[in-house]
Amino acid sequence: MKITILTPVYNDWKSASKLIEEINTIVKDLDAEFSLVIVNDASTEEKPTFISNTENLSSIEILNIKNNQGHGRCIAIGLKHIFQNKEFNYVIPMDSDGEDRPEEIKSFLEYINYDEGKPIVGERVKRSENIIFKTCYHLHKIITYVFTGHSIKFGNYTCLPKSTVEKLINDKSTWCSFSGALAKLEKDRSSSPSIRGTRYFGPSKMSFINLIKHSLAIIAIFKSTVIIRSILFYAIYLILVADYISIITAIPLASVVIFALYIIYISRRENLEELNNSLNNIDKVDTIK
Repeated sequence: MKITILTPVYNDWKSASKLIEEINTIVKDLDAEFSLVIVNDASTEEKPTFISNTENLSSIEILNIKNNQGHGRCIAIGLKHIFQNKEFNYVIPMDSDGEDRPEEIKSFLEYINYDEGKPIVGERVKRSENIIFKTCYHLHKIITYVFTGHSIKFGNYTCLPKSTVEKLINDKSTWCSFSGALAKLEKDRSSSPSIRGTRYFGPSKMSFINLIKHSLAIIAIFKSTVIIRSILFYAIYLILVADYISIITAIPLASVVIFALYIIYISRRENLEELNNSLNNIDKVDTIK
C-alpha cells in the first residue's frame, strides 16, 4: 500500500523538519510505503536543501508555489499534483506545525484495514487551545449545524482513498474549503479520534479574523441550504414577533440577512477553473529524496 502525506508550509521550515523526523520514526514499523509532498506556499524564509532522518520515507518533494494561496488551497494544489503525478492508494493531508499529531497515522492505518476504501477523518475529541478559542470553535460547530445540517468536527487531518481525491480535485468547492468540500462529497466517512497537539515552535500565525473567514468558507459550501434555512427562520421569527416589532426584536432579522448575504459572497471563492489551472502556479518541484 502506497500512502502520500501532504503538508503545506509557510515560513515555518523548523517545524516542518521536525514533523518529517517524527513521521520517519512513526512509519518505520508500519506495513505501507510512505512518501511526502510539501507545498511551499511562497515562503520568504529559506527552505532546507537537505533533511536528515528520512530513511523510512520513499520520497520527499517540495512544490514551490509562485503566489501565496493559503492553507486550504495549498492542499487542493497538492492533491491535484499527487493525483496526476504519483502512484498512491491514500493521501493524508496534515498541518506541519505539530498540531496534527504524527502518531495518529497509526490509527488511520488501522481504520484502513478495518474499512478499506472509505475516507477517514480525524475527529477532534480534545483541543489544546485557550478557553476563548474553544468557545468560538464550539459556537462555529453549532452555527454550522443549524444553518447547514452538517456536523463538521474535522479539519485537514484526514486519510483519503484515491477515489475521494479524484472527487475533490474535480469539484469547485474544494477551492473554497477542503473540509467543507469533503463533508459535501463524502457522506459515508469513518472517524478516528484525534487530539489536537501543541505547536512545535512559536505561536500560531492564524489570526482571529482569518479563523472566522475559514469558518464561513466551510459554511459557504452549503449556501443553498443556508439560504433556505435563513428564509425559514426569517418567516417564523417574523410571525412570532409580529406584534412586538422594535429595534431590539429586529436585530436577529438583520443579523440573519447579513449572515446569508456574506455566505453568498464567500461562496464566490468556489472556482473550478482556478482549481483546474492551479498546477500552473507551481514554480518548480524540488526533489529532496
